[in-house]
Amino acid sequence: MEPSSAQTADTTLREWFQQRGKPELSTLTWDDYHAMLDLITQSIPYLPDKYGFRYIHPVHLQDSELGIGKPYSAPVSYSDTKNGAEPVIAIGGLINTKHRFDFLANDIYRDLRIIAIDLCGRGGSGWLAEQTDYSIDTHVEQLRQFMDHLGLSSCTLLGSSLGGSIAIRFANHFPDRVKRIILNDSGPYIPKKRRRRRSIAIARYYAFTTPAEMLRKTAISMRHSGATYDASLFYNQHYKTRWSIEENGRIYRHDIRAMLAYRSAATKSLNQWNYWDQIKCPVLLLHGLESDALSHKTIDHMRINPLLSVIHVHGAGHTPSLSDGELNQWIADWVLDDKPYGQDRYYKNSERPPSIFYNI
Repeated sequence: MEPSSAQTADTTLREWFQQRGKPELSTLTWDDYHAMLDLITQSIPYLPDKYGFRYIHPVHLQDSELGIGKPYSAPVSYSDTKNGAEPVIAIGGLINTKHRFDFLANDIYRDLRIIAIDLCGRGGSGWLAEQTDYSIDTHVEQLRQFMDHLGLSSCTLLGSSLGGSIAIRFANHFPDRVKRIILNDSGPYIPKKRRRRRSIAIARYYAFTTPAEMLRKTAISMRHSGATYDASLFYNQHYKTRWSIEENGRIYRHDIRAMLAYRSAATKSLNQWNYWDQIKCPVLLLHGLESDALSHKTIDHMRINPLLSVIHVHGAGHTPSLSDGELNQWIADWVLDDKPYGQDRYYKNSERPPSIFYNI
């Protein structure tokens, strides 16, 4: 089997590191950082193009006291391979951007059209007017308008973490618009303890004045997520951040108010069983076997849907990175075959060399 795009990018990154004489991470400069980013980007042959549209935030999703009181618009950024294949809209997690799905889009370019959206307050999309405007219902409405913009009457939804919660609610509200759902370690129930811990970690301001600081923070935040290619971690973290002249370094590009809105909601467990029980379309669940967000008990309850297929991913925690070419092909095959598995499947990630940038 040909190497995946993430594997190819990782090999290129390691060759650069070797050629530089294996420098200490503390000596890396921002010029080095951008050289590494360019190498990774150039190794992805089918990189999706970027586009945009205007989301109109309606009055009924605004707080009666804090809201503006009239509809207002915000720009939304998205990527699209536009390859004429079966369309899949990919929705990331709390601080993910559309670029999280670039490796997936490249690996299955011949099979699926991957359209990845930046939720409002993340990535290249605009910010909403009030903290109270950020909610799952808002993102459901954003997705509805997005599908109208694309001219898609229906499609497959792929949701990672928060994106999965959005997909579940959307499929309940608009069942005729969802052909099938792919849930990346996301389900109808996420325990309060896990949500609370995550909400505290993300609702803080960070400024990275050196590449080493950024690499270390990434390593800490991903230590429970399982093995991932260095190139994938580097690439995804880059697009979660932006350069700040004031800080003379990189800072997270998301709206901190979106994270504070999540923290307010995280005082309770996320319970969407009432939505899940009504979903009738085929669902593929990717379950990281080391996940602290999706339990086997929850998965067993999800089997009320007879069209549920499950892939348990070894060596992965919450939300497998979708940077493994063979697993990405399994996803494409499931979409194109459109038949439930007879029994759960287990996937073991390909062998990966020890990390050179993310050891802590």
